[in-house]
Amino acid sequence: MGEKHGHVQQAKAVSCLCCRHLSNKNTFCATMNVAKSGYRVFSANSSAACTELAKKITERLGVELGKSVVFQESNRETRVAVNESVRGQTIFIIQTIPRDVNTAIMELLVMAYALKTSCAKNIIGVIPYFPYSKQCKMRKRGSIVCKLLASMLAKAGLTHIITMDLHQKEIQGFFSFPVDNLRASPFLIQYIQEEIPNYRNAIIVAKSPAAAKRAQSYAERLRLGLAVIHGEAQCSESDMADGRHSPPCVRNTTGHTGLELPCKQQAPFPGIELPMMMAKEKPPITVVGDVGGRIAIIVDDIIDDVGDFVAAAEILKERGAYKIYIMATHGLLSADAPRLIEESAIDEVVVTNTVPHEVQKLQCPKIKTVDVSMILAEAIRRIHNGESMAYLFRNITVDD
Repeated sequence: MGEKHGHVQQAKAVSCLCCRHLSNKNTFCATMNVAKSGYRVFSANSSAACTELAKKITERLGVELGKSVVFQESNRETRVAVNESVRGQTIFIIQTIPRDVNTAIMELLVMAYALKTSCAKNIIGVIPYFPYSKQCKMRKRGSIVCKLLASMLAKAGLTHIITMDLHQKEIQGFFSFPVDNLRASPFLIQYIQEEIPNYRNAIIVAKSPAAAKRAQSYAERLRLGLAVIHGEAQCSESDMADGRHSPPCVRNTTGHTGLELPCKQQAPFPGIELPMMMAKEKPPITVVGDVGGRIAIIVDDIIDDVGDFVAAAEILKERGAYKIYIMATHGLLSADAPRLIEESAIDEVVVTNTVPHEVQKLQCPKIKTVDVSMILAEAIRRIHNGESMAYLFRNITVDD
């Protein structure tokens, strides 16, 4: 009887041991699955001021910023060290662009390549302000630098990009991988409604005909009027200096042996004259729309060299606007921008935190900041969970 009881106790012990082993195995497998399907968020900036946006995003996501070191060698070479395993994981690299644009680009490229060689599953760049976006068109004998940068990012290992308010939406076609171009306009429109007193008496202003579509989008959403400042700006490109305005030389038709070097400037054929494009003439500056006794709100995507904005503010003041606001997504505010804003007729400049500008805010109290970390964090969450991004593009049309 005692022997039988002993066998029963032994069987129970073996059963408990097996259950414990299976439980530990399931826990281990679950841990492995979490690790394989997990994600990490890194910041590729070497300066502390540029990591503020990354910290806000990770706080909203409830995750810690990835362990990495980004620094510049004494010879200004960029060095990156990733201090944790990223094998098989989805990695988000947050890179805000400071004044030193080229250094920030190299930091992003080197970190992306380091993660690629560390066997990361997907590498997604979160670049709220995409640099070189203004160089997205061919300028005579120049180059489309934005396309070059897109190719470099793909070569470094990026598989996806989250950005905000590209200078031209067609830039997305430069990339060989998906691009999510988020919009800051909902946050700026909310600021107008909540922070500008009597905004119903405002009018949305485009500082040039090129910015009219963006201004029209704001005006229609706020149910406000629209004004456009029309007038030819100084063109930095000169056909005279470029050599293309030189008259063609006359081809010598007395004889041709087929061995002469071609003339540098030859007429196409004798007796044929190509039509010449009429030269542009700068019209006088005019404001299309009534701004008298109204609050003028100038909207744009980038505010960098503020000369055009200051000139537009002076014109609007002359036409009777009693308050002038500037709304822009990316506040680069280079050179003497804070001083020029402080001394101008502009009452307030409102930008998002896609670009760090804390120093400029200390120099000019007219500069205000709108936080967009919420939409960037939500984009990261949705991409990681495989959810649709359509929610972030509600009521946004092709022209927005």
